[in-house]
Amino acid sequence: MKIFNESELKKLCKPAQKISGEDNGQITIIGGSKLFHGAPLLSLKVASRIVDMVFFATPEPSVGKVAEQFKSKLFSFIWVPWDEVDSYIQKSDSVLIGPGFMRYKSEVKNSKLKIKNYVDEEGEKTKEITKHFLIKYPNKKWVIDAGALQMMEPEWTPPGAILTPHTRELMTIYLKSGLPKEKSTEEKIRLFSRKYNCLILLKGEKDQVVYKDRMIAIPGGNAGMTKGGTGDVLAGLAAALYCKNDTWISAAAASFINKKAGKELYQKMGYWFNASDLANQIPLTMKRLLVGN
Repeated sequence: MKIFNESELKKLCKPAQKISGEDNGQITIIGGSKLFHGAPLLSLKVASRIVDMVFFATPEPSVGKVAEQFKSKLFSFIWVPWDEVDSYIQKSDSVLIGPGFMRYKSEVKNSKLKIKNYVDEEGEKTKEITKHFLIKYPNKKWVIDAGALQMMEPEWTPPGAILTPHTRELMTIYLKSGLPKEKSTEEKIRLFSRKYNCLILLKGEKDQVVYKDRMIAIPGGNAGMTKGGTGDVLAGLAAALYCKNDTWISAAAASFINKKAGKELYQKMGYWFNASDLANQIPLTMKRLLVGN
């Protein structure tokens, strides 16, 4: 499998010297739950450094309260009332759905039940929301992550969508597809991408990016990158880049930049950094990679 070449970053759209207030893109992020307040805020944090405007919507009121407190420290986003989210999706260049969405109301309860494919009312809520938006806006640039990815049916996948699973999430959605089970992971990713016309960014120590017949690897993981929330940062970065770039370079560049930022944090802090540190490091890494020191 080919390794991503850093020279490919030259293909990324860069801000022009003379621009208006919306030339760098607008994004809507949909996510959050009672259990996972911070996940969409991590996506929001990194996206707000790249695009001109971030709209954040959540069906969970308690997350909105956290967002209001977050807004006192990070001014560059708009918390959208849930009943107005459609209008913001329509004006956005890309949409990220899923960070912080839940499959179960209680992770502890589910671990005790051990029922295959069990979901409760919280999972059904995630499924309903995900289906509604993906089917209603099939022509939008979608990044589908976390809870939305776990609960969606493959046939809801909008063309050109970026899916960001880890291995367990990949198997959850792959098993719903009816595709052959007796295949290697690489073959499964390729088959799923072809059938549903989507890009798979499989997260791991070595990320794999697959879009139909194109496949590359992005190595460079370290133990610090396994911390909770680092996947939300990656999803936010991919969605932000997707505003003004095509599917392939958005996902591949996001993975590469994310890995490089993790490496630079490791050089400074060892394994002892978190997802918030990663979100803060990404703009510095992007400056080095895209502009120079």
